[in-house]
Amino acid sequence: MISILAKRAAPLLVTTMLVAAPAWAQPASSDTTPAAPSATSAPSTSSGHRATTAPRSAAQTTSTVTRRPGESMENLVDRRITELHTKLQITPAQGQQWDQFAQVMRDNAKAMDQLYADRAQKLSSMTAVDNMQSFQTIEQARMQGMQKLVPAFQTVYDSLTDQQKQAADALFRSQAAKAQAHEPAPARQG
Repeated sequence: MISILAKRAAPLLVTTMLVAAPAWAQPASSDTTPAAPSATSAPSTSSGHRATTAPRSAAQTTSTVTRRPGESMENLVDRRITELHTKLQITPAQGQQWDQFAQVMRDNAKAMDQLYADRAQKLSSMTAVDNMQSFQTIEQARMQGMQKLVPAFQTVYDSLTDQQKQAADALFRSQAAKAQAHEPAPARQG
């Protein structure tokens, strides 16, 4: 049963991660621990600067945008929008489609920030059932956001050149593979 749910949820999870709204993301507060460094980020040197690595093409690179402690989803999404715009080499002619897609991303992030803020405000008085209902509300909002995001991205994708589509496909496949590597192995039928 769990493996079936994981298989059904995987596409949604991957897309959500690409839009920088991971299911476990919550606004950081003073009692949270910092997020671990991204697996795609370069190691820090003793001076605190990131070591440089060989440049990669957009098709070889996964997202380097990771959530910073205390960062809002809106800010994270703005950084992700900038990254995708650059990696997909969006042209001025594709600007209208891109802007509509980016606005959906921003609206979704704003809604998630509000839901997590509401949850954080009520957390200390929540019952176990309230807690589960809160996550249900969040997941429903996430699904509604995806239902808006997919057609907006389809419009952008349709406007891309073949080279841009190849870069987008490779970027999304790479992110999906990375996410799948963190999934538990399915139970064997036997």
